[in-house]
Amino acid sequence: MTTQMIILNGGSSSGKSGIVRCLQAVLPEPWLAFGCDAFVDALPARMQASDEGIAFAADGGVSVGADFLALEAAWRDGLVAMARAGARIVVDDVFLGGAASQQRWQKALGELPVLWVGVRCTSAVATGREVARGDRTRGMAASQAEVVHAGVRYDLEVDTTHTESLACARTIAARVG
Repeated sequence: MTTQMIILNGGSSSGKSGIVRCLQAVLPEPWLAFGCDAFVDALPARMQASDEGIAFAADGGVSVGADFLALEAAWRDGLVAMARAGARIVVDDVFLGGAASQQRWQKALGELPVLWVGVRCTSAVATGREVARGDRTRGMAASQAEVVHAGVRYDLEVDTTHTESLACARTIAARVG
């Protein structure tokens, strides 16, 4: 069966967004890209620093509430619906709940063909990228580097610590069926 979705999971500043842009360039068919950062940016301002929405702690920790989870489920279901309608979708996500986050995706996906990709990067390198970006709460990269992968099963893993986004994208593209 032809892959309809590619879901990349990795911590903050691990290189997922760069890989997604490169995937769109190297895959022969058009793929739409959606990321959890855009989802968070789409939330009303009052939800971007609340117990019901999403909150970023000074140490880089992230917590989400019931309203966030409900809207995230709707977002996820919407992406799956687009894939079922024939669009090819690549998702850049951060599984804050590790295996539980993947299970929520699996429930929404049903039998839809998906390629699960783990994007790894050492905490030190991701932290350096986080500082250079300047748009992240310091500490997010270090706190997420491993926890997002806990219990998650992948079809493929790439490591951006020493490998460029384009090379990672080509590795992923070779697995798209």
